[in-house]
Amino acid sequence: MSQLLSTAVITATGLTCKAFLNSGLCSITISNLPVLLDALQDQSRRKGQGLITVSNHLSTLDDPVTWGVLPSRCYMNPRTIRWALGASDIMFTNPVFSAFFRNGQVIETFRGEGIFQPALDAAIDKLNQGHWVHLFGEGKVCQPPRYPQVNGVAHLQRFKWGVGRIIMEANILPTVIPMWLTGFDKLMPEGRRFPFKFFPKLGVKLGIAFGDPIPPARILTLLDTLPNDEGRLARSSFSSSQGNEALHTYSITENPRGRRGATGEKFLVGQKAITQEREIDHTRSEVTTVVQRAVEDLGRKVSGNQLDRPLV
Repeated sequence: MSQLLSTAVITATGLTCKAFLNSGLCSITISNLPVLLDALQDQSRRKGQGLITVSNHLSTLDDPVTWGVLPSRCYMNPRTIRWALGASDIMFTNPVFSAFFRNGQVIETFRGEGIFQPALDAAIDKLNQGHWVHLFGEGKVCQPPRYPQVNGVAHLQRFKWGVGRIIMEANILPTVIPMWLTGFDKLMPEGRRFPFKFFPKLGVKLGIAFGDPIPPARILTLLDTLPNDEGRLARSSFSSSQGNEALHTYSITENPRGRRGATGEKFLVGQKAITQEREIDHTRSEVTTVVQRAVEDLGRKVSGNQLDRPLV
């Protein structure tokens, strides 16, 4: 019964978004959709290799409107529709919203709870079952005027390290596909007054581009830089609880950084444990950076490689 309800929610939402995109109320340009469709049909998923898509986050309608580009048949199968992380304070604010988003394959995520919260454990578990997980790396809506500039070059805001954790701790290194969205910031501009902020603008040009999967070697090379014990654990990727207990050889009664939501005081056992933690944190950051650069590179390609102008 639960699966039937979930399929009903996903199908109704997907078809509504597809109808909107085909209505003429906006225009849509889709690039390289077969890259995603081929990945969804890859037989390695039956063996437990998950799929991750990662994109910039322009508006509150990025998800689900983006998935209106999928063939209708995708909505009927939970393995061919994404699982997403959704903010608890936005999507799970009352019983009706909570039921809707849970049945829509959204995992409740708590802002400020860190990268070791149950939501990320659940995302890793979905990947281990060969499912598709979509991530908005910035962790929040960020529209182009707010993109930070470094030496005159626009970048996305730094991706959350949870991206790296999810990739590193999956049992099998997942396929990672970068995406780039355009126009959604004009569809739902931030900062509008009530009630206009709840209604999309019409006549907007939208764009959805899919990049080639990130070569696995770019990530595996980073994992190989870890010491033997940590690298072996990261590459074989025990379940999140096993892996982190093995890598973080200390007990936690409180973690001021929010890890696992624990309370009390954190005790480290030995300098080696501190060093191991730093090395894992560094690698997690580097993996996240690889993904962010892949998304930004796709954005610059879509924008005509004009590096002196903001990503649009």
